[in-house]
Amino acid sequence: MNPTIPPTNRPNDLKIAFFGTPRFAQIVLENLISSDFKPFLVVTAPDAKSGRGQMLTPPPVKQTAIGAGIRVTQPIPGLDPEIFSGSDPDLTILVAYGQIITKEVLEISKLGFLNVHPSLLPKYRGPSPIQQAILDGEKTSGVTIIKLDEELDHGPILGQREIPIEANDTHLTLIEKLGAIGSNLLLELLPDYVSGKAKLSDQDHPKATLTKKITKEDGHIDFSNPPDARTLDRMIRAYYPWPTVWGEIEVKSEKGKVQRVKLLPEKMVQMEGKNPITIEMFAKLYPAIYIPII
Repeated sequence: MNPTIPPTNRPNDLKIAFFGTPRFAQIVLENLISSDFKPFLVVTAPDAKSGRGQMLTPPPVKQTAIGAGIRVTQPIPGLDPEIFSGSDPDLTILVAYGQIITKEVLEISKLGFLNVHPSLLPKYRGPSPIQQAILDGEKTSGVTIIKLDEELDHGPILGQREIPIEANDTHLTLIEKLGAIGSNLLLELLPDYVSGKAKLSDQDHPKATLTKKITKEDGHIDFSNPPDARTLDRMIRAYYPWPTVWGEIEVKSEKGKVQRVKLLPEKMVQMEGKNPITIEMFAKLYPAIYIPII
């Protein structure tokens, strides 16, 4: 889904910074780069170890920024007001950065910080709005663009857009959908925002709900006492591709070795260290092992 880029009244000297780290933020950054609102600076998390080899890997946003020739800075947790190195931005856009921005840093950006958040605020504030919407069986999701204040996902709303959650949507598919929709909405609203014509509205704070940070253990289930089918389906979709739904089994043919098995969307199963296979194929290969029906 490509962004719809409207004509803008952007001043030629408008300086935009971008804060973000994962794929959701990368989608927004890619579309900003293709618009009249290309950032001059990207702030993202430090490189982190990932994969079986635990190779040090740059975050998705850094990869895109370097490819576009944008300066990148990767501060350790706890932002220093000197982060902008004297090149103070007129506007900062923040998407899935993962840290609360202090008042001191918020005030550096002349037009403030705009945040693209993947939920219909004030519902699902916090770090895991997409996963929680799936877990709760929501029929719709959406994006909200707010002007950041010092509290978590609390600032006034610039705009919102709603989409349906399909029966086969996962965290991964919704990242792509909401990233594209959030990019479109941001680009539609930016011209009026930077020209001072935009109207912001307060959130209905008493209706706010909070989400928690997802951990690897959230995906763990006991294969001998699994969740009911509806709950299991929601977990599989919410926790894909990470941390996935997983349990441990004992493979008698391999000297009683305990192995981790992942339950994946589309009725797929993955034994640790092996390729995904269908649940029917798994049952044939390991007939003595019970796997919950997905």
